[in-house]
Amino acid sequence: MPDTTAPSLALGFDISRTRALLRTVPEYKGDLARLLSRFPSGRMTELLTAAIPVDEFVAGLEALAGWPDPEGVVFDGPFQALVEEMLDTAETAERFLNGGTDGEAVAPEDLDGLLGDGWRGGLTSFQQRDAARLLSLRHGANFSVPGAGKTRVALAVFAALRERGEVDRLLVVSPKSAYEAWQFESRVCFERPLDVQVVGSRMPESADVLLVNYERLGRSQFGLADWLTSVPTMLVLDEAHRMKLGGAGVYGAVCLALGPLSTRRLILTGTPAPNGAKDLENLLSFVWPGHGRRVVTQAVDGGDLAEASRVLRPLYTRTTKQELGLPPVDLRLRMLPMPPLHREIYDAMVGRFTARAESSRSDFQALGKAVLRLLMAATSPALLVAGATKYEPLSLRVPPLTVPDGDPLMALLRKLPSYEVPPKYQEALAIVAANAAEGRKTLVWASFVRSITTLERLFADYRPAVVHGGTPDRDEQLRRFREDADCAVLVSNPATLGEGISLHQVCHDAVFIDRDFQAGRFLQSLDRIHRLGLPPDTVTRITVLASEGTADEVVAMRLGEKLDFMGRILDDPSVQMLSDLEEEPAFAAGMDAADLQALLRHARGAEAEHS
Repeated sequence: MPDTTAPSLALGFDISRTRALLRTVPEYKGDLARLLSRFPSGRMTELLTAAIPVDEFVAGLEALAGWPDPEGVVFDGPFQALVEEMLDTAETAERFLNGGTDGEAVAPEDLDGLLGDGWRGGLTSFQQRDAARLLSLRHGANFSVPGAGKTRVALAVFAALRERGEVDRLLVVSPKSAYEAWQFESRVCFERPLDVQVVGSRMPESADVLLVNYERLGRSQFGLADWLTSVPTMLVLDEAHRMKLGGAGVYGAVCLALGPLSTRRLILTGTPAPNGAKDLENLLSFVWPGHGRRVVTQAVDGGDLAEASRVLRPLYTRTTKQELGLPPVDLRLRMLPMPPLHREIYDAMVGRFTARAESSRSDFQALGKAVLRLLMAATSPALLVAGATKYEPLSLRVPPLTVPDGDPLMALLRKLPSYEVPPKYQEALAIVAANAAEGRKTLVWASFVRSITTLERLFADYRPAVVHGGTPDRDEQLRRFREDADCAVLVSNPATLGEGISLHQVCHDAVFIDRDFQAGRFLQSLDRIHRLGLPPDTVTRITVLASEGTADEVVAMRLGEKLDFMGRILDDPSVQMLSDLEEEPAFAAGMDAADLQALLRHARGAEAEHS
């Protein structure tokens, strides 16, 4: 006999609280399978039980209308509350996109009265505007440029929400490099500093602010879900472009699963849309999950990035570089000739690159390694022999170059022990020495770890601080650079230190030994020393070193094109770029198809010139 007391479809959370659990009875087994077919990520977990990611389930909620026993559909209380909140959120998003409000608009001039007596952090007029707007949105995004103080704005929003009693604590997902900013701002912005802790083997219940990096999300997902739901919590994704792939990416899938469990959601990134409108859709789908995701997608409706930026503008706030009122940057591209041996080796590598391109047009990975070797050869041929280290970012990893004994290139490489210091290194040393004589510190950027360790030895007289992926005492190195008068130079790579660190208080000079094709990362690197808080008379000097007639020139051209294009899209020519940072690191230094075509033209031109 069928159990007539049991619901034909019971809906609730699974044990992780990130998926909807659907339970049925034997006579409705086939109906559950048909229902599950409407959800691409849904899976049967037992004979009569299925699980679907919460966001996907709510987005496709109308599929329940086809259930043959609607009276027998029963929602568990907490799950029903979440579904209702997400549906209400979707209506709110639609209202905002249509020019309406939520009836809770906060004026910037009213913000001070909402922050509570414990707030003591100063806010600029545009930070007040952004915080007020985000409070009015309930959930939202801050796409202000790097250096605009997005961390402080987020903490102001948190302070106001906590004062209202809407949230008790804050979960921040960010790169490790941004931890320092959250720890510092949480101390200086509150009369009683917030208790900031980092996710470890246990979830600290006492923390006011819990920090976790994107790489740890997967293995901490269930613990974070419990932490989010045990008390009302605000969830912030810092440098949110790292999950721009949405559910198709490792980080994005976990973020989308955790998002609905939070009371308030906020994303922070100055670089939100590297590859077009889809990236904006994915980011804002985290903010407005379930039906909200559909609202966002329909608003964009296949439009390009410029149209998506315009249509979605009501859902985010943005401070431009011009609004920061920063003194201008003196940015110079310094072209350096290569010594004869250096040139011979580079030209041999160009020949190898064109041969590889002709035979491996579809093998992007093989071409990527060839591109990396061109960039290495343009800086120092010694990098070719050494290859990448295990501390290199994935996008820059390449094994040592293998050359047969009889190959003419091997004869050239054997001369390397007597080869003088590469011109880029010499030029960087001269700049560091001149700055040190004036009492100015210098930040030197080098993509490859082998370059960093070579420069560390070369700069020995200036007590260099060094930070890369294998640095065990990163915080101590940064402390020395900031506080030790004898430490005149910091050497790092943008992949390690390009986000989250502020050095503008002590350093106003930067040198790039090399660059890759990732324009967003280049801008992030610039913003380490060109940020809010600089006195108006500060002179910030950026020198980009490039070898004449090499791939460096192609990189410079392509970065210029990317910055110009994105600047026109944003109508913000001082910033000129949203991003091309990858969620998981891109292969071949962020190279895309257009970059490859530009390199092929360069290689063929170089071959023709020397043939």
